[in-house]
Amino acid sequence: MGLTIQLPSSDSAIALAGEQEANLKLLTQQTGAQIILRGQDLIIFGTDKQTQLCQQLIYMLETTWQAGQQISPVDIMAARQALNTKRQDEWQDLQQDVLATTRRGELIRAKTFRQRQYVQSIRKYTLTFGIGPAGTGKTYLAAVLAVQALLGNEFERLILTRPAIEAGEKLGFLPGDLQQKVNPYLRPLYDALYELIESDRIASLMERGTIEVAPLAYMRGRTLNRAFVILDEAQNTTPAQMKMMLTRLGRESRMVVTGDVTQTDLPANQKSGLTVAQQILQGIEGIAFCYLGKGDIVRHPLVAKIIDAYEQYESPS
Repeated sequence: MGLTIQLPSSDSAIALAGEQEANLKLLTQQTGAQIILRGQDLIIFGTDKQTQLCQQLIYMLETTWQAGQQISPVDIMAARQALNTKRQDEWQDLQQDVLATTRRGELIRAKTFRQRQYVQSIRKYTLTFGIGPAGTGKTYLAAVLAVQALLGNEFERLILTRPAIEAGEKLGFLPGDLQQKVNPYLRPLYDALYELIESDRIASLMERGTIEVAPLAYMRGRTLNRAFVILDEAQNTTPAQMKMMLTRLGRESRMVVTGDVTQTDLPANQKSGLTVAQQILQGIEGIAFCYLGKGDIVRHPLVAKIIDAYEQYESPS
């Protein structure tokens, strides 16, 4: 059986097909249907069941490809999961919940159900822990929500911090003052800001102290009132540093702590503050723990395969 879907534009065709038609290949793997793209005509071959499933997945993603927004493998797998678990209504809600628009006009949404749970927790709870492997959007989504809240006057300040665990001898060989030495450690936080705010406006906000990007050591002794605070790479905090940071939380503030407990760079005999926090803060009202996994990785699809390979290598035989 053959079925043809006419796409509204060449941009929508490119968005749906993906780089080197990778999305069409993934749809074939997931449904068993054969897919051919000819201009703006998407032709699907297969059994009734295969073509129907393929058509369902394509139309579940319609909001994105119709706007010419790039479809990712994560989008396809999340749509398939929604079908398998009969959560199509929840999927539609996820698609319609646009968190922000980048400076390039790209729409930012949670791409998976666990990412959406993470977003909802950040909106609801005073303190949220986002724990998971690289590429799952922990820092990016938190930064997006923080910027939106700041621009909406929900908070007076946005504070982004992370530990610079090599802030000793090795950094001493780098030129510049301490801020310049630790800036490479804070680069991922800057990158998230530049997606959403013009660089000259960021500079102005930082000069006024409205946005502060600083190493964790700068937080000691402070009380952070009316602030949205993000602690990134929290697996590299010591228990004492984690306690210090969490107790900075002031009136009308919100904090998100992100990290990957499998990627600590601390000395082998040093406990991670993130691991200890998991053990002692579970069940406290006002605190949420959200766990993201390989299925939530939104970077290059190769990242998930790399994580898989390392897990197999490092797991005991």
